Amino acid sequence: MDFTQVPYERPDYLAFKQRLTDLEIQLGNASSADEALAVADKAVTYLNHVDTQAMIASIRHTIDTTDQFYQAEDDYWNEYGPQFEDATAPYLKQLLASPYQEVLTAVYPKTFMMKAKDRLRLQDSAIIADQQRDNQLISEYSNLIASAQIPFDGQVYTLAQLGPLRQSQDRVVRKAANEAYWQFFSDHEADFDRIYDEMVKVRTKMAQTLGFDDFAQMSYVMMDRFDYDETVVTKYRQAVLEQVVPVVLHQREKQAKRLGLDQLAYYDLDVQFKSGNAVPQGSPEELVAKANQMYHELSPETGSFFDFMVDSNLLDLVAKKGKASGGYAEFLPEIQAPFIFANFNGTSGDVDVLTHEAGHAFQTYQAKWIKPGDTVFPTFEAAEIFSMSMEFITYPWMTLFFGQETEKYKYAHLQDAVEFLPYGILVDHFQHEIYTHPEWTPSERKQAWRELERQYTPDRDYSENAALDSGIFWFRQGHIFESPFYYIDYTIAQVVAYQFWKRFNVDHDEQAWPDYMAMAKAGGSQTLLQLIQTGHLASPFEPSTLADTLKPIQAALDAVDDQAL
Repeated sequence: MDFTQVPYERPDYLAFKQRLTDLEIQLGNASSADEALAVADKAVTYLNHVDTQAMIASIRHTIDTTDQFYQAEDDYWNEYGPQFEDATAPYLKQLLASPYQEVLTAVYPKTFMMKAKDRLRLQDSAIIADQQRDNQLISEYSNLIASAQIPFDGQVYTLAQLGPLRQSQDRVVRKAANEAYWQFFSDHEADFDRIYDEMVKVRTKMAQTLGFDDFAQMSYVMMDRFDYDETVVTKYRQAVLEQVVPVVLHQREKQAKRLGLDQLAYYDLDVQFKSGNAVPQGSPEELVAKANQMYHELSPETGSFFDFMVDSNLLDLVAKKGKASGGYAEFLPEIQAPFIFANFNGTSGDVDVLTHEAGHAFQTYQAKWIKPGDTVFPTFEAAEIFSMSMEFITYPWMTLFFGQETEKYKYAHLQDAVEFLPYGILVDHFQHEIYTHPEWTPSERKQAWRELERQYTPDRDYSENAALDSGIFWFRQGHIFESPFYYIDYTIAQVVAYQFWKRFNVDHDEQAWPDYMAMAKAGGSQTLLQLIQTGHLASPFEPSTLADTLKPIQAALDAVDDQAL
């Protein structure tokens, strides 16, 4: 298969609606379990086809947001996506009401039925117009980010392409590059404020129409948080604040000393060593070849998986003009193939993509046995376990990418993993505050962000940048705009991934890879806590887990003579 040649055809909405109505009637008229199962299989096959077409359109649009054909398709799905969802609801109701549940749940994972219940809880034709508007605003944000053309030192850069300059070992250069980067957000502050203000209003209206107190409450259904609630999350946030922030501040003191500084400015935070961060060696093509070697040596399963990804053109990795920001992995159920999107820019993040997003893709490749395409991926926080753990599992192969700078990379990567926890919690806490105070003005939102920054990330000194000090940092966090409340998931997964870091790199536990594989194959057929149990791991929500995972990481970081790196 060559993904670039996979045909795309826009599904016709009226034909889709009629097909789902026919399947609903057939399922309701089924006179035996076998007959009901046959209808359900037809429905899954058809839904997988339509979902795949939508994903192809989305992927190709993000690869080149200036492509007029796929821009039109993005507009189409923004308008009709909610209508497709609405047309699916009667069939799902019939599925959940079928008297043949015993047979259906023997073939389809229980989680598929649980997700169907959540989808129905969120489905109402009264909110279609609001969903359409929300989609349009998301595209507007994405296109604004992708449009950035930033002049710097005689050249023009996208936001992603400025990455290496923002991490320059020359402090004058990195300060100037960071100023240029943030100037884009400052120049478009009114645009970001307007987009988000309307998003908050639209999402609040949807939540209240559906009977929720607010969009924050609705998010727990929207995100399929089957195993925990807001009370659990609140306690978890507090644990991170109390236990992790002091560790981060300790690491920042060491970092400042390494850089020969009395205090770190905001533009110093992403630079770990005076000699510069570890940089991957080789062109994008050479990095992919090294990843291929790594995955073949890791296991037969990862080797065959990566061969498939490369041979099928399922990787689009290099940053370029007009390309959407960020990185992601998708799974296209009809062709049973993952896809990886990234923005290589010559920093260590390029290697992180080849481990993080490949962890997602590998998991879906192992779980492609699951018939409903939307259940191949686990729920969001569980899905991130596979990506974040793969970053640690592949440590022994980092010499392929970094050579003599490998120890610098691993030290910085492990420190980054600790630093991320409070920031990830900050993003989640911020969104809870925003959606429980939908009446706030843009100025009040930025003030709330800055106050939370001072709690969770007190290491950030914005005294040299008035725009950042006013609270605009979150403008760059696409999840807040595009995937609301999808962020605490990374922190939950990180605490689980820490455990795999220890099992693979400290304990050299021979059972660690079989456990990871068992979890990957189970995929979305299990909930978060079920997957954690399958992998013989500890829940992040248990009182002792956070402390137990932090201790060996802090010990590993303190055991390194970081001043010599």
